[in-house]
Amino acid sequence: MSSSSNWRSLLLRIGDKCPEYGGSGDHKEHIDTCYSAILREWENSKDDIFELLLQCAEQLPHKVPFYGVLVGLINLENENFAKKIADSTHSRFQDALYSGNCKRVRILLRFLTVLMCSNVILPGSLVGIFETLLSSAATTIDVDNGNPSWQSRADFYVTCILSSLPWGGAELVEQVPEDFERAMVGVQSYINIRSRSQDTGFTIFEAQKDETIERKDFLEDLWDRIQVLSSNGWKAESVPRPHLSFESQLVAGSSHALSPICCPEQPALPSSHSTVAFEKEKHEAMMKYPQRLHRLNIFPSDKTEIMQPIDRFVVEEYLLDVLLFFNGCRKECTSFLVGLPVPFRYEYLMAETIFSQLLLLPKAPFKPLYYTLVIIDLCKAIPGAFPSVVIGAVRALFDRISDMDMECRTRLILWFSHHLSNFQYIWPWEEWAYVKDLPRWASQRVFVQEVLEREIRLSYWDRIKQSIENAPELEELLPPKGGSNFKYSSEDGGESAEHALSAEFSSMVKARKSVQQLISWIEESIIPVHGYKVAVEVVIQTLLDIGSKSFTHLITVLERYGQIIAKLCPDHDSQIILMGEVSSYWKNNTQMTATTIDRMMGYRLVSNLAIVTWVFSPSNIELFHLSDRPWEILRNAINKTYNRITDLRKEIVSLDKSVSLAEGATIKAQKELEAAEAMLELVDGQPVHTNNLGRLKRLKGYAAKAKDEEISLREALEAKEALIARALEENKALFLSVYKNFGDVLKERLPPVSADGKIPNLKAGNVQSMVVDSEETPAMDVDHENGKNTSEMNGETTTNGYNIGEQEQWCLTTLGYVKAFSRQYATEVWPHIEMLVKEVFVDNVHPLFKKAAYVGLCRQN
Repeated sequence: MSSSSNWRSLLLRIGDKCPEYGGSGDHKEHIDTCYSAILREWENSKDDIFELLLQCAEQLPHKVPFYGVLVGLINLENENFAKKIADSTHSRFQDALYSGNCKRVRILLRFLTVLMCSNVILPGSLVGIFETLLSSAATTIDVDNGNPSWQSRADFYVTCILSSLPWGGAELVEQVPEDFERAMVGVQSYINIRSRSQDTGFTIFEAQKDETIERKDFLEDLWDRIQVLSSNGWKAESVPRPHLSFESQLVAGSSHALSPICCPEQPALPSSHSTVAFEKEKHEAMMKYPQRLHRLNIFPSDKTEIMQPIDRFVVEEYLLDVLLFFNGCRKECTSFLVGLPVPFRYEYLMAETIFSQLLLLPKAPFKPLYYTLVIIDLCKAIPGAFPSVVIGAVRALFDRISDMDMECRTRLILWFSHHLSNFQYIWPWEEWAYVKDLPRWASQRVFVQEVLEREIRLSYWDRIKQSIENAPELEELLPPKGGSNFKYSSEDGGESAEHALSAEFSSMVKARKSVQQLISWIEESIIPVHGYKVAVEVVIQTLLDIGSKSFTHLITVLERYGQIIAKLCPDHDSQIILMGEVSSYWKNNTQMTATTIDRMMGYRLVSNLAIVTWVFSPSNIELFHLSDRPWEILRNAINKTYNRITDLRKEIVSLDKSVSLAEGATIKAQKELEAAEAMLELVDGQPVHTNNLGRLKRLKGYAAKAKDEEISLREALEAKEALIARALEENKALFLSVYKNFGDVLKERLPPVSADGKIPNLKAGNVQSMVVDSEETPAMDVDHENGKNTSEMNGETTTNGYNIGEQEQWCLTTLGYVKAFSRQYATEVWPHIEMLVKEVFVDNVHPLFKKAAYVGLCRQN
């Protein structure tokens, strides 16, 4: 290994048990070895050392105490270098504040804190940063002078202060006790005057009303943990303190002062002082400064709280940082996750933290596949411990599935089916065999049914049937084995006129007749004789059958014969009939139904409004609480509309830049032409050289070309702006249709509000045995007798403890999706909220429907 790669490797691997350090876990030895290697390469690589040190501090933040000590030791030899590190970190911190880069603000403040511990920067400078952040936070939530709708940013600033204290609170208390105490009083004052964050729309499990009122939010909880840390002498087992081993050396270094920081200006109050304007801005702030973690307590406290309260927070920070910076590098990610610098085991907390991110609302930081791969790799990395932890987590979540948010339930189904596909679909299904005897709408039964259906998508029917051979009762929950359901199949022996027409149409397609010939045949031979409905059935069913062999065949058919479908089904009503035929043909295959309709929308054969109407048609409404099928199709339609708008916005931004550049090029070419023409005028009357005339001609050509290019780009920009204006209007109509349909179907089925105004409780009939308290009786600790869960034995014999009626479950599920869709598409819904209030959320709307939508939007009811 070369000396250059040696110091780099030592710097990256510091604190790890790795070959570079001989497998040693002695942090002092690591720092000595790394520092010696850096000194040897100092003259040749000081710039590279500077850059890599800063990069490591930002992207390996669980190791910042080691990097802080290294900078402190370098400070003894080269004060300018250490000052440059401090100033650069300060500058990056300032830039991150202005750009609203939450990740960098938090991590760089932690690095500044450990630099203070290693005597590189003055404690007073760090406290000054705290006080500036506190001042900005307090001003923000001041009703008279600030803008309370941006409390999310203020909370974030205070969270950053508190989250840095486990790394340097002890040193601040020791070195600047009065200044630090003043800052802590400021934090306490802020906590006292802020409004408690009501994040009921972002909770994974539905909380009871009294729980919501009493439960502390994330910032209050963190403040409590910091106060416990303070009372324990600022000792956190999870935070390495390597600077103490070098204290006698580091104290000789010079501490550097930092210039004051500036927080971004307070966002101006909305021009309209209405509640809607305030809440719009509040939502914008929440999206820009989101809460990083919504803690998910899956396991009983004796599994995860063996550590001190602050240690749980610190380990969560470590885990989230590794997941953040090693997204896309799964092996490295797993290696760092299992090798955190803490002296206790944390598998249960690691599982809770990863699942909390997978299920994080309003959206997970990364694609679900990332968490799936991480969990798989962790099961392989620590096979003696982590697989059983994952099994326990699944059991606990399954026992509480009836209280889980609908979007989280969908994510859990997708993750679980994918996870099992990587472990030969092995699962103790006999433990859940009892769900077969639950009502068909019971949450646990639907969960198992959806997992099995998703597994079939990832494998095939016979393989999944084989995987549940220990629980043959569950075969009833498998979707039908059959593939397509062709109305005019030759196998059924049908000899009707429709069968003959389908066969003739199929032969014409196989003979490669042109689209126009096929349309003429339909218009002349089917519609006049058999009617429009038969024409649609024959043509759509036959085309789907031709394209049924594979996804590629389907795409080919839609591309080649899409004009026929468009001719037959040009309007809203006919497109609903079209989707009915698709659903009929693929009635045994949810995936192909969703895929076909999605592709048809992509080719503009069906509109998003037609899809909404079809999803809320009577046949689909009856499935709302039994299957994810209609919801998957609705999600696809909204996502495709949203993605189209997103793509148009990106194209407009790009075109706008191109127009600016083209405008500059036109001006430059015109100036050069004018300058050349002016020179010709100066020699008027004198012989003009041919080369000047040639240059003038070329410049005229350049100017004309630049102008044409500018005009072309402006026309393209105007066309895109027209497209996005139309798309936004379509989007507005889409959400109006979605909410109107939700409101209409719920109005028909929700129990009415009583005469005294009491809102009905849809869960009133639920027996207590079905409500599992994860703190006391988590699923993983429940005894299983003969493969049956205790909830089956404790419940009513008729429904195995599931005491909610079908109508109530339908309403609960549909309201859950109202909340989920509102939250998922809140950014697109908020611009139209005034219109929705006037046309949907009117005075006579059912309060449960309104509440579900408003909770999803984080709006006051």
